[in-house]
Amino acid sequence: MSEILYVRGDATVPSGEGAKVVAHVCNDVGGWGRGFVRAVSERWPEPEAAYRAWYRARETNDFGLGAVQVVRVETDVWVANLIGQRGIRRRGRGTVPVRYEAIGTALAAPAPRALDLGARVHMPRIGCGLAGGTWSRVEPLISERLLRRGVHVTVYDPEEEPS
Repeated sequence: MSEILYVRGDATVPSGEGAKVVAHVCNDVGGWGRGFVRAVSERWPEPEAAYRAWYRARETNDFGLGAVQVVRVETDVWVANLIGQRGIRRRGRGTVPVRYEAIGTALAAPAPRALDLGARVHMPRIGCGLAGGTWSRVEPLISERLLRRGVHVTVYDPEEEPS
């Protein structure tokens, strides 16, 4: 089983040769505009447009926790919108929007496509920003759903700001 490659940089500028799938977590209420999705939209307009259309048609499709939408944005780059967040705000004193089970379910979907394409999956520390999750809970999901299936994964941590 391979290991996660951790790098400093921007997951919207995935490194290396060949096909790439950029995975990130979205909410289940149709909101797009804060966090990593902003960087995605600045680089590629297609994932946001596809997510919004998917949400609008949710009565007739699979939109919901654990679902995945894969959008081609370049010849060899796809973005995977993973629905792994309930709502957009913390509720009460500690209930965070992240839904680990949904992230685990969603992570399984890109694996066959990544393997067929010979693609590496690139991502920020999904579910750990505005969704409020912890990496110690997300990392094992990546290992189980992607690494064990032979999918190589690169996780990007932001470049440190100069002081």
